[in-house]
Amino acid sequence: MENIYHENITHGCHRLHRPKAFPVLLKNGHEVVCCVRDKNRFNIKKYSNQKIKVIEVDFLKKESLIQIPDDIDVAYYLIHSMSTQSGNFQELEVISATNFKERLEQTNVSQVIYLSGISNADELSKHLASRRNVETILSGSKFALTTLRAGIIVGSGSASFEIIRDLVEKLPVMIAPKWLNTRCQPIAITNVIEFLVGVTGRPETYNKAFDIGGPDILSYKDMLLRFARVRGLRRSIYIVPVMTPKISSYWLYFITSTSFSLAQNLVNSMKVEVVCQPNNLTCMLGIKLIDYDTSIRMAFDTIEQNQVISSWKDAQTSNAISKGLSNYIEVPTHGCFKDIRSRKVDSIDAAIKRLWAIGGKNGWYFGNFLWEIRGFIDQLAGGVGMRRGRKSDTDLNPGDALDFWRVLIADKEEMRLLLYAEMKLPGEAWLEFRIDGNGILTQTATFRPLGLLGRLYWYSVLPFHYLIFSRMLKRIAVDQ
Repeated sequence: MENIYHENITHGCHRLHRPKAFPVLLKNGHEVVCCVRDKNRFNIKKYSNQKIKVIEVDFLKKESLIQIPDDIDVAYYLIHSMSTQSGNFQELEVISATNFKERLEQTNVSQVIYLSGISNADELSKHLASRRNVETILSGSKFALTTLRAGIIVGSGSASFEIIRDLVEKLPVMIAPKWLNTRCQPIAITNVIEFLVGVTGRPETYNKAFDIGGPDILSYKDMLLRFARVRGLRRSIYIVPVMTPKISSYWLYFITSTSFSLAQNLVNSMKVEVVCQPNNLTCMLGIKLIDYDTSIRMAFDTIEQNQVISSWKDAQTSNAISKGLSNYIEVPTHGCFKDIRSRKVDSIDAAIKRLWAIGGKNGWYFGNFLWEIRGFIDQLAGGVGMRRGRKSDTDLNPGDALDFWRVLIADKEEMRLLLYAEMKLPGEAWLEFRIDGNGILTQTATFRPLGLLGRLYWYSVLPFHYLIFSRMLKRIAVDQ
């Protein structure tokens, strides 16, 4: 096929975990067009000399869809808005799907491939009902629709995987809600990609829906315990019948990296059994299904090699994501407080290496317990806290989540790292590191206060700045 239109978008306030399918499409010789809300978040350098084009599209804004080219053969629809903090995500998904359908009907597209959720139960959660509704909207068009319905997707960077990982690694003993007894059929991300790519241009899959799942049917409790066993951890889980959905949501919110709104939607969905109805798609495409234990091992192989392409945590709601990184790259000066510190580095290369490894499990080089306390306070206020960590231990790219910061600029050639604060604040904050040609590292914290409360906040944290920032700068600059 001359052109493959790959749908990879920040939708509303939430972007679906970026799939690994489009590198496979490129490898197979297809031309790929990626739709994104913000080009600054797409590292096009990784795909140099390949047939790839990146365009900016917001599917909630109908007029932006004119950017989609007419000469496309196949489109992948991989959008959801379940973790949006504002508005009704079901309404957002209707708008997005409708705009997508209307624009695609004006193109040469012959097939749309939609990744949905397994929805065979009599009573569906809002999330699964919305998935089914989107399927209805996209069907009955001039193009053929192929729907792949998946349950829990197991792979590095996916929401399901990271939540299970958080629970297992943080809690030796779990007092858990009864929905952990619900059955599901997890599937490895590798198999999902094989299905997505395999149905491309296959007429026998047109205008049909297929449930896709791995070979194991497990309860969520079984999934947690088997995850622990694969990781060599001893864990105990006790089910209690009295934990309400709201308490369950708070339980997920405080233990894992999920936002509270996403936790609520996940809890409602986890009460619904997601088990595949039999079909012949696996045999038709010659796919060998990967068992649950193996999929976990494969995910950690990817993590340990720092090859995670994208993480769902990078997509959690923020002004920087919804409005675009370019709106925050210019750090303001008027009406701002600044904390500026400089120091000569022992080695430019070593300092850059330490900067690009900052945060996450590597910590902030000084006072990590104080950073954790600040993150816990932020979480109590409904913020992201320090739970997101970072996608890679050694690499940073624009758009990455970094604890409660968002990476705006990560340019090793310019020796500049710029972060934007996503914690709850009475104002806006930036943290910048820049090394000049003489090896002088300058660390600048900028805060634009909002009203009197913002000014009081700045002066209240000044003692901590003096304590933390000077020592953090020293440990970045000086070889230990």
